[in-house]
Amino acid sequence: MENNNSKLTALVITDPQNDFLSPEGVTWGVVGESVTENNTVEHIEHLLEAAKENDIPVFVSPHYYYPTDHQWEFEGSLEKLMHDINMFDRKGALSLDGFEDSGADWLSRYKPYIEDGDTVVVSPHKVYGPETNDLVLQLRKRGIDKVILAGMSANLCVEAHMRELLEQGFDVTVVKDATAAAKTPELGDGYETALTNFRFMANAVVTTEEALDSLSNMN
Repeated sequence: MENNNSKLTALVITDPQNDFLSPEGVTWGVVGESVTENNTVEHIEHLLEAAKENDIPVFVSPHYYYPTDHQWEFEGSLEKLMHDINMFDRKGALSLDGFEDSGADWLSRYKPYIEDGDTVVVSPHKVYGPETNDLVLQLRKRGIDKVILAGMSANLCVEAHMRELLEQGFDVTVVKDATAAAKTPELGDGYETALTNFRFMANAVVTTEEALDSLSNMN
């Protein structure tokens, strides 16, 4: 079988959704400063554009909550908060009623890339990592062994995806300015916390500019 490096690398984006990335999203009050400082919205779009231009597979790992998920009997502190503020809520697994432009929907500027018929949208993760969805299966079935990882939020879903993908044997590069995280007086700066862990664990930590150069040189 021919070994084409561009086909062994994928771009994985976590939670490119309104509740994280839109000023109208329910978390903007705590993540907006970090998103703005990092130009996260623009950088994610640049990565999506470059991946499409260079025929790099794109995978999206979304976060959705259905009405039945609100029946959980115990939750971590942030899980409870997400449920309390109706973050990522959908009417049901088989319903798109009210989904368009909701907090769970994609940021509108990403829709041409995500809804092009080629991007793989995997099943939703329910806490932070891909252990509860089919991301690893979808990557393995396509022979992918290297992941360029970006999205939201840095110290939660991005870090959890990084950790699990590393445990599963993938080569993981994190794009450090194509993510962001909450800042609060009580909890501190989630982005700076994530950067420390990225540096300790990821195979590489790069800027969007560096990632774009890599993507453009894969063909």
